[in-house]
Amino acid sequence: MVQKCGRLPLALTALGRVLKGNRNDDKWEELLKSEIWDIDDGNKILPALKLSYYHLPPHLKQLFAYCSLIPKDYVFDKNKLVLLWVAEGFFSQSKGNKSMENLGHEYFDELKSRSFFQQSTNELGYTMHDLINDLATSVAGEFSFRLDGEVDASDMNEAFDKVRRFSLVGPRSGSYRKLNELQRAKHLRTFLVMSDGLESNSFLDKVLLELQFLRVLSVMGLNHMSRGSQIITKVPESIGSLKHLRYLNFSYTLITCVPEQVSDLYNLQTLLLHYCYQLSSLPESVAKLINLRHLDFSNTPNLKKMPLGISQLTSLQTLPKVFIEEGNGFKVSDLKGLSDLQGRLSIMGLDKVINPIEAKDANLHQKKGLEVVEMKWSDNVFDDSRNETIEYEVLKEVRPHPKLRNLYILNNKGTRFPSWVGDPSFDQLTEITLYGCRSTQLPTLGCLGSLKKLVVGSMSEVKSVGFEFLAPVSSFIGIGFPSLEVLTFKDMEGWQRWSIDSSDDHGAPRSFPRLHEISIKCCPELAEVSIGLIPSLQVLHIEECSEAVLRSMVGLSPSLVSLKMVNVKGLTQLHGKDLVHLGAVEYLYIHSCDELRYLWERESEACKSLVSLQKLVVIHCKNLVSSAEKEDNFGMSMESLKSVIFYSCETLESYNCTHTVERLHIGSCDSMTSLTFSAMQEHPSPLTESIVSDCDNVQLQPNPIPVTGCGFLPMSCLTSLEIRFCKNLKSFPHEHFQSLTSLEELEISQCPSMDYSFPCGVWPPNLTKLTIGCLNKPMSEWGLQNFPTSLVDLWLFGEDSGVDSFAVAEDVKNNTITNPSSSSSSSSSFLLPPSLVSLSLVGFTEVESFSEVLPHLPCLKTLSIRHCPKLGDLKTIYDPSNVTIDVISYNRA
Repeated sequence: MVQKCGRLPLALTALGRVLKGNRNDDKWEELLKSEIWDIDDGNKILPALKLSYYHLPPHLKQLFAYCSLIPKDYVFDKNKLVLLWVAEGFFSQSKGNKSMENLGHEYFDELKSRSFFQQSTNELGYTMHDLINDLATSVAGEFSFRLDGEVDASDMNEAFDKVRRFSLVGPRSGSYRKLNELQRAKHLRTFLVMSDGLESNSFLDKVLLELQFLRVLSVMGLNHMSRGSQIITKVPESIGSLKHLRYLNFSYTLITCVPEQVSDLYNLQTLLLHYCYQLSSLPESVAKLINLRHLDFSNTPNLKKMPLGISQLTSLQTLPKVFIEEGNGFKVSDLKGLSDLQGRLSIMGLDKVINPIEAKDANLHQKKGLEVVEMKWSDNVFDDSRNETIEYEVLKEVRPHPKLRNLYILNNKGTRFPSWVGDPSFDQLTEITLYGCRSTQLPTLGCLGSLKKLVVGSMSEVKSVGFEFLAPVSSFIGIGFPSLEVLTFKDMEGWQRWSIDSSDDHGAPRSFPRLHEISIKCCPELAEVSIGLIPSLQVLHIEECSEAVLRSMVGLSPSLVSLKMVNVKGLTQLHGKDLVHLGAVEYLYIHSCDELRYLWERESEACKSLVSLQKLVVIHCKNLVSSAEKEDNFGMSMESLKSVIFYSCETLESYNCTHTVERLHIGSCDSMTSLTFSAMQEHPSPLTESIVSDCDNVQLQPNPIPVTGCGFLPMSCLTSLEIRFCKNLKSFPHEHFQSLTSLEELEISQCPSMDYSFPCGVWPPNLTKLTIGCLNKPMSEWGLQNFPTSLVDLWLFGEDSGVDSFAVAEDVKNNTITNPSSSSSSSSSFLLPPSLVSLSLVGFTEVESFSEVLPHLPCLKTLSIRHCPKLGDLKTIYDPSNVTIDVISYNRA
C-alpha cells in the first residue's frame, strides 16, 4: 500500500485516516485491490486521494466538493466556510440539540481529521493542499467553476449553463474579460469573490439581477486579510429581488448604508458588514429578517445606533455590539429574547441605563454562548449627571454566564466592584480588562484559576493595591493568580503603593507562579513596590515611573530576558546592584530617559553582569554621553552582544563597538566624534551590518588592534553597510572595498564633505544593492565606475549631481559606452551597468529623457522615478512589456 501511494506523506495520511481503527483484514485487502488504483481518467488525481474521498459519507462529500471554489494557497476562515455550507442548505435542519452551525463545525473537524484541510502556518485559518484542491475541483465537476486570470469566461462551453457555484479569483475582477457571461448561469446559487473585491458597482446591477436563484452573494473572500474593495460604495437597491438569498457579505467595502430593500430578503440568514468603516446606519426594516442568524457589523466606527425592533430577531447568534439609547431607542432589556447569542458582545452606553432592573432583564447570565463580553459606560468626565450607585447596581445586574472567557469593564463610575467580578465560579475566564473605572480598590481576582491576562488602567482613585487583590481574606492559604501570565498596569495616576506578602515562611512564592510578563506604564506616584519574588518573570516593561519602581522590579526574578525602560524619572545610570539581577537579560531597551548620562558606571562591571545580552537599543536619551562613565574593561567585552542601536542621542560622544557585534546602527547622534571598533586578531569580527546615519561630527576611527583587511574597522563578515546624513564625514577607506567579499548591500548618501576621490571605481566584488548620491564629488564627474556584474539593484540620488542624461556601460573592460540618452561625449552623463534588475532615480531635475536607455538594460524589471520633473511619463514613450514603471512627481525624495 505504501508503494501504491508513491511514498507520498499526504497520500499515506489520507488513506491511513480511512483505515484508522479498522482491524479487519478484508477491509485492507478491499482497498488494496480497488479498481480505482488502475483507473486512468486523465485528471492526474492520486488514486489514494480518490479512495479517501470515495470512502467519505455522502454528507461530507458534498461539503468537500463545495470547497472547489477555494483557490490554491488560500487561507480561509472556518466560521465563514461553515456559514456558506449552511446557506447552501447542506444542513436542512438542526440535528438533535445541535444547531446547523455546530453541526457544520463538527463536519469540518471530521474533514480536517481526514487531511482534507490543514491548519495554516500563521494559525489564523486553514488551507487545502494543492493535491487536495485538485481533488475537490475534480469531484465538483461541471457544477462548480473557479475563474482566475488565465481563464476567459467567454471560452466556456454550453456546460456553463449547468454551473451552480462560481468563484472569482485573482487580483481584480477588471482583469477578466466578458464576465457578463455569468448571466448564462441562470441557476447559479453561489457567487463568491475571493480576491480584493469587485471593481464596479454596475456589475452587481447588470449581472446579478439575472441570477434570481442566488443563495450566496459575497463581494469579499473567506479570510481576515483582504484589503477590501475601494470601488464598491453601495449595496444596489435591486438586491431585494434575490428572494432566495441566505448569505450576503459586503464587508471591507466603502458602503455608507444598507438599503431598506434588504428587508425583502425573507430567507436571509447571514449579513456580514464588518470593516465597513464608512457604514453609519442600518435600515429600520432589518427587523423583518426573522430568519437572520448572523448580523456582523464589527469594526464599523461610524455606526452608533441600533435599528428599532432588532430584539425581535430571536434567532440571532452573532451580534457584535449594541448601543443603549435614551427615550424609545434600544434598551439593554431588549437583549432578553436574544438567548442564542454567541461569540462576542459589546454593550455600549450603559450609563444611559436609569433603572438597574432593565439590566437584570437582559438575562446575560443565561447566555452561555457568549465568550467575550465588553461592558462600556461613557468615557466622558464623571460629572453630576452620572449616579455612582446606579452604575454599581447596573454592573451588578449584568453578570454574564460563568463560562465567559474574556471580560472588559470600561468607565464604570461605581466606587466598588460587585462580588461577581472575581468570583471563582468563572472557571474559564482567561482575560480581564478593567479600564477607566471609578472604584477606589481593585476587585479580588487572585482566585480565578484560569486567568492568564489582566490589564488594569486609568483607575485614578486607586491609591493602594494589597492582599485583597489576591484573596478575600488574609487567612487564604492557596496560590493567588495560579495561571496569570501577563499583568499590565497603565495610566494609574493616583497609585502609590503595591504591597503583597506573596511568599511563605520559606520564601516560596504564594502568588503569580506562572507570571511571565509585567508592564507598569504611566504610574508617576507609585513609590513602594513590595510583592516578593516572582521567579517565572521574564519580561519587564517600566514606563513613565520613578527610578525606585525600576529598582524594586528588576530584583523580582533572576530569569528576566527582556527589560524595557521608557522615560524612567531619576535614572542616571544602571548601578552595579541593578546589573547583578540582569544576568539572563537578552534584550535591553532604553527610551526617552532624559536624565541618563551613562548606561552603567564601569564597562567591566557591565561585562561581568550582562553575560546574556544580545541586543541593546538606546533611543532619544538626550543627555547620554557614553555607554560607561569609566572605561576600564581591560580587554573584556560582552561576548553575547550581537546587535547595538543608538538613535537620536544628541549628546552621545563616543562608542566602542565590541568584537562580537554583528549589527550596529548609530543614527541622529549629532555630538558623536568617536566610533571605535575593537577586535582580537584571533577572533575576527562577525560584524555583518553597520549603519551610521545623521551623525554630523563622526569620524570613523582605526580599531585599537590592527586587523587584516579594511584599515578602520574589522569587516571580514560584513554583509550590509549604511552611512548616511553624516555632514562632516570626510574620509572613507574605499580603497579596501575589494577585500569586502561578503558585502552585498551598501548605502553611502547625504555625506557632502566626503573626500573628493570617492567614488573611484573600486567596489565590493559581490555587491548586489547600492544606494548612493549627494556626495562631495558631483555624480556627473564620476565617469566609468566598473560596477560588479552582481549589482542588480541601484538607487541614485541626483540632487546637485549635474547629471542631465544617462548611458549604459555595456563593455566595462573595454570602457565601451553605448546608447547614451544624449551625446556620448557629454561629461554630464551617468553610466549605468547593464546588469540592473531594479533602478530608482530620485531628484534628477535636469534629465529630460530615458526611453532610449531602456532597451539597453535587458534585465530591468522595475524602474522607479521620483521628482524628476523634466522626465515625462515613460509609459507614453516606451512600451514596457517586461518593465514595471512607477513615476511620482512630488517634490520629495
